[in-house]
Amino acid sequence: MSKGIIGKKIGMSQHYSGGELIPVTVIQAGPCTVVQKKTAEQDGYESVQLAFDEEKKKSRITKAIEGHFKKANVQPHRFLREFRTGEFEQGQVVTVDIFKKGELVAVSGVSKGKGFAGVMKRHKFAGGPGGHGSMFNRAPGSIGASAYPSRVWPGKKLPGHMGSVNVTIKNLEIVEVRPDQNLLFVRGAVPGGDNGMLLIYKAD
Repeated sequence: MSKGIIGKKIGMSQHYSGGELIPVTVIQAGPCTVVQKKTAEQDGYESVQLAFDEEKKKSRITKAIEGHFKKANVQPHRFLREFRTGEFEQGQVVTVDIFKKGELVAVSGVSKGKGFAGVMKRHKFAGGPGGHGSMFNRAPGSIGASAYPSRVWPGKKLPGHMGSVNVTIKNLEIVEVRPDQNLLFVRGAVPGGDNGMLLIYKAD
């Protein structure tokens, strides 16, 4: 991935353009401060570490993190993420104006947690007959492979925890950029619920 920014999902809205109603997600993108810059000579690769959402409670900050921010002369923030780019310098503030209307971006976030789910909801299994006395409706069915190998194959689709995983949606179009409000409007939906952290990259 190329340069990007850390943001927070505000929610979904609508945008009218040329008589078309476009569903958009509103993202508070930045401002982010560059806390650390890594170089190929010293670290083996180029990247910058961005900080987002200043932390108000000192009790939530460990001494190690406090020292890391103090070294960069930056106030402690809640989120730290690396971006593989060398375009920014330590101490620089990265804002939403690195994006332009019409550009394509990739947005990463943690999807909504669904809790424990069965195979019909989690893996879209068809299920069995729904009639009376069927005795087989929403169950997963046989999971073994007879005498050989006398075990369940790895990767078998079974009930379990659904959601709450990292998801990346690529090629989302930027509909509008508001630098004065640090807002980014992208077409369509992005992973996670409201107030969830997002990583917004320029699409490669």
